[in-house]
Amino acid sequence: MRILISNDDGYLAPGINALADALAAIADIVVVAPDSNRSGASNSLSLDRPLSVQQAANGFYFVNGTPTDCVHVALTGMLVERPDLVVSGINNGPNMGDDTLYSGTVAAATEGYLFGIPAIAFSQGEWGWAHIDDAAKAARDIVLRYAEALEKPYLLNVNIPNRPYDQLGKPVATRLGRRHQAEPVIKSHDPRGREIFWIGPPGACKDAGEGTDFHAVQAGRISMTPLQIDLTHRPQLDLLAKALG
Repeated sequence: MRILISNDDGYLAPGINALADALAAIADIVVVAPDSNRSGASNSLSLDRPLSVQQAANGFYFVNGTPTDCVHVALTGMLVERPDLVVSGINNGPNMGDDTLYSGTVAAATEGYLFGIPAIAFSQGEWGWAHIDDAAKAARDIVLRYAEALEKPYLLNVNIPNRPYDQLGKPVATRLGRRHQAEPVIKSHDPRGREIFWIGPPGACKDAGEGTDFHAVQAGRISMTPLQIDLTHRPQLDLLAKALG
């Protein structure tokens, strides 16, 4: 199996290093990741400047761009052979519910999916990298079990609780939960007295009932959510068509 690995925390992040170590035992891997933290980059491409690719001492490639840039450059300009799987992560913190719209981790996997390649985004349920090696081991299990079992191409969003490997509950199929609206921006001033704004924290859980990713991770189970790209609101489409005659 050939696996392309990326992330949004940067090529030096503990999550991608643990994931690469775990997957190198079962596949031929190539790591192409951002040169620095690009969390929240979503599916953005860098169209206003050229991108450069460099190789670190450990063999990882790093790009001065977004997670989507990394996968796009790898698939269309770097790799000689098409990967069998694109894997992103392991993210420092969760990507559940509405977070998936902003997530660079999910975006890197999504770019692979858009090229017709199965893709999995891995995140931890809490920030701080606790039990990251255990999460990487769980991620390897998921790749081994599901990489060839699902209808291709697929896009999976996986969130792994920060627990020792033997305390992780059985993976469960989930839907995305929902959050309340985000907290207000945090106002401050720069050294020259100009007003600046920091994006505030995400909203609290609004829909975290049984069956959601939030509920599964809170219960100590690995959440696996299949995603799709079609954003068309079908009922509204029918109403619009009627309104237009």
